[in-house]
Amino acid sequence: MTEGNTRVRYEDIERANERLDDPSVVKRTPVEQSTSLGKMVGAAVHLKMEHLQWTGSFKTRGAYNKISRAVEEGATEFVAASAGNHAQGVALAAAKCGANSTIVMPRNAPQAKIDATREYGATVELVGQDFQEAMAHAKSLAREGDAEFVHAYDDPDIVAGQGTLGVEMYGDLPAVDTVVVPIGGGGLISGIAVAFDHLSPETRVVGVQATGAETVHESLDKGMPVTLENVNTIADGIATGGVSDLTLGLIREHVDEIVTVTDGEIAKAILLLLERAKQVVEGAGAASVAALLGDQLDVEGETVMPLLCGGNLDMTMLRTVLVHAMTERRQLLDLRVKIDDQVGVMEELSDILATQGANIHNVRHDRSVQDLEIGEAYLVFEVETSGVEHASAIVEAIESAGYPVTDVTRS
Repeated sequence: MTEGNTRVRYEDIERANERLDDPSVVKRTPVEQSTSLGKMVGAAVHLKMEHLQWTGSFKTRGAYNKISRAVEEGATEFVAASAGNHAQGVALAAAKCGANSTIVMPRNAPQAKIDATREYGATVELVGQDFQEAMAHAKSLAREGDAEFVHAYDDPDIVAGQGTLGVEMYGDLPAVDTVVVPIGGGGLISGIAVAFDHLSPETRVVGVQATGAETVHESLDKGMPVTLENVNTIADGIATGGVSDLTLGLIREHVDEIVTVTDGEIAKAILLLLERAKQVVEGAGAASVAALLGDQLDVEGETVMPLLCGGNLDMTMLRTVLVHAMTERRQLLDLRVKIDDQVGVMEELSDILATQGANIHNVRHDRSVQDLEIGEAYLVFEVETSGVEHASAIVEAIESAGYPVTDVTRS
C-alpha cells in the first residue's frame, strides 16, 4: 500500500480517537482465536468482535466523531438515512452529545433495528423500499430544515471515526498478516485501511462485498462510483448499492484486494459462527468469515483477523438462515409418498416416521395431481431429521413398507 493524496489522514484518525475516549460511547471490543475456523482455512484466525460494540456495530465510532465536532460548532439537529446500524450509531451519538436526531429508514428495514433506533432516542421515519430512497428523503429533510445531514460513509469525519477501529485492531494483534473487512459504502474499510497503511503497511487489507450488492470492482474499473438500481442480499448492513468518490479513492489507494461472497456463503458463515464460536452475527458481520471460507482468498499459513462488524441479526433472517442450512444438511425434508387413499394409511406412515425418530412438522394431503389414478393420493410430509444418514434411513423405511416416496425438498 502507498500513501496517497486523500482527504482522510492518519492524523484525522488520531484526533477521532481522542474524542472517543468515553467507554459508554465506544468500548474496546474483544478478539478471540477460533481454532475451528483456523483448521478449516489453514491459518491462525483471530475474530475481532466489534458486533459486541454498543448498538451492535462499529457505526457509533464515525457518528460520534462527526456529531461531537458539529455540536462544538453549535449544531443541535441531525438527520441521517440508514438500513439500521448507522441509524443506531447516529441516535446514540446524538443523545450522548445532547442533540436531536431524525433517522430515515427503508420500510423493509429489520424491525429490531427500527425499535433499537427509537430506543436510543431518535425520531424514525420509514420511507421507500431501499437505502437509496431513504437517503433521498433524508437529504431533502436536511435541505428544508436546519438539521445537519450525517452521511453513512461519504464524510471524512465518519471515515476517520471508523478508522479508530483499525487502530484498535492493530493494537490487538500487531503481527496480523491480513485483515478482512466487509464493504457497504466503503467508510469502514477506508478508515481501517488508512490506519493500517500508517501503522503496519505490510499488513494486507482485504475488502468483502456481497455479490448482490457488488459495486467496487466496476467502480475501480470505470474510475468513478457505480450505483446499483437494485440490491439483493441478506446482508442488509452492506446493502448500500454504491460507494462514494471519497471512499472509492481511499479504497484505490489503501486497500489491497477485493473479493465477493454469495448469500449462501454468508448464511453458512452466520451458522458457523453460531455453532462454533457461539456468536450471533448479522449477514454483514459474517461476510468476512464467508470470504475466508470461499475460494477467492488464500490465507494459508497466515495470521488473519476477520472483522465481525455487526451483530444486529433480525430474528426473521435468523429463521431463514436456519431453515436454509437445515434443508441443505437434510435435517428438514419434504417427502412425497404415493398412497391408495384409504382410511388408516396416514396413521401407518406416521407410525413409520415415529419409529424412525422423525419429527413431523406438517403433512399435506394432495388428491388433485395430474399423474394420479382414481383412488390414489399423495401425502407430503415435512419432517425433521438429525442429518443425512437419518434422512436416508427414513426414506428406506417408507420404501420397505411398500410406499413409493420422493424427496421433493428442493423441487
